[in-house]
Amino acid sequence: MTILAVVLAAAVTACGGGDVPVSPLPVQPPPVATAPTPEPSAPAPTSASPPSTTRGPVAAPTSRRPAPTTPTRTPAATGSPTGRPDSCLGAIRYDLVLAETELALVTSLCFATGAVLRIIGIGPGEVTVDREDLVSRSYEAGVVDIRFVRPGTVTVLIPQEGTTYPITVVVR
Repeated sequence: MTILAVVLAAAVTACGGGDVPVSPLPVQPPPVATAPTPEPSAPAPTSASPPSTTRGPVAAPTSRRPAPTTPTRTPAATGSPTGRPDSCLGAIRYDLVLAETELALVTSLCFATGAVLRIIGIGPGEVTVDREDLVSRSYEAGVVDIRFVRPGTVTVLIPQEGTTYPITVVVR
């Protein structure tokens, strides 16, 4: 039993165990410290009685650090060499679920080299691209994966309900 108590005490100590102040996440506003409101002062007693020893409310000590006094700024958007904001996604996997997506609204995408466009819910051989030299494609169980292996512009053609929807993909 004492071994268990020693192990638990060591684990709590290793994890910080106390109220260690931490910085707020960048997307969260800093905590606002509330100061107690002073009570209105009572009028002076008219009799010669001794002064009262009771006090107003006392704020409990906190372990939080005071809020920073400098204003916080929103970081600027990462710019491209041309000075315009860069709206390209990185080398990610972008899932396009055909049962949940209105393809007429998806006209263009921008990815970094190595990204994968995953089209879910389509038959084999239905999705085509105009630049086979820039992509690597695979199909399995209703899912088409298009990996963009070289920079350039690729038009992905997706047929759905008698209409073929083109999606222009810029690869950087």
